[in-house]
Amino acid sequence: MAKKSKRNTPKPDSNRAAKLAERRAEQERQAAVTVVRPFEGLAAECDLVALREFVPSAVATLPMRSSDRPVTLGTVLPGAVAGLVREEGTQARGFVAVQTQVAGPDPAADIAFAATWAATAGAGETLAGAEPDDSTPALVDVIDPAAELDITVHNDFNWWIPEGVKPDAETAASVERANQVIMPSARLEGLAAAWWVDAGEKAHLRWVRPESEDDLMLALARLHAQGALHLGEGSRFAGSFRTYGLLVPVFDLDPELHPSEWNSAATEFEAKLLEALAVDAPLTSEERRSRDGIRSRQVTLR
Repeated sequence: MAKKSKRNTPKPDSNRAAKLAERRAEQERQAAVTVVRPFEGLAAECDLVALREFVPSAVATLPMRSSDRPVTLGTVLPGAVAGLVREEGTQARGFVAVQTQVAGPDPAADIAFAATWAATAGAGETLAGAEPDDSTPALVDVIDPAAELDITVHNDFNWWIPEGVKPDAETAASVERANQVIMPSARLEGLAAAWWVDAGEKAHLRWVRPESEDDLMLALARLHAQGALHLGEGSRFAGSFRTYGLLVPVFDLDPELHPSEWNSAATEFEAKLLEALAVDAPLTSEERRSRDGIRSRQVTLR
């Protein structure tokens, strides 16, 4: 009997190259549509980035342009959904999440879609995921772009349960699980988007800055060369990360100190930073070395 030809027998991984090519094409497509700085043009840009990226539990009333119903922005909602509507007394209130299980390439468009939905949906309805399209208004058209956010920070997720409502067993268990993993956080008073978090052995200050990355990097390098890139005793500049088009300097802090105890030092540091930002001169050789060292400890999250 003649041997069976293997010439036309497909190998198990014969389409692997095609799958890899499809994956690369999809990644390139996503990169092409991803908005680098989605919250640009909003006074609350830096805080929106923080709420989206690393703040565990906080809420703020969205400054809606045209809505008779109050809409609250929360970091995370039960089930990591994009939005929900619930009765609060005699009025319905919409809730929109900035951190969701399913996210598109433009988080501002996701929030705009969810906020528009939450302004009109019926009480008890839930939006699993935002699905913005060409008809979705820009976020600057949904909320007042000149308004800051009046943020309330929570160290638990008990706000998921309306006041006076006894949750069912599943909801209560979900809140308990979320509360067990939350890290205490606080927003330093009087400073935009300066966020303290207790990570256990260390505390950190993550400060989302509105300046361009190049300008901020030069200013940080000048301060580092002066020995002023810190928040005083018990602090250390740890590096920075880039997210949603903004640079976020990070400081390690003494965890024994209350977040309010860093207000004065952080305010003084910002004054020095603004002075350094105003300098219009080439970097010295020492400042260039400082800049290179800072860049070597920089990562990109988005």
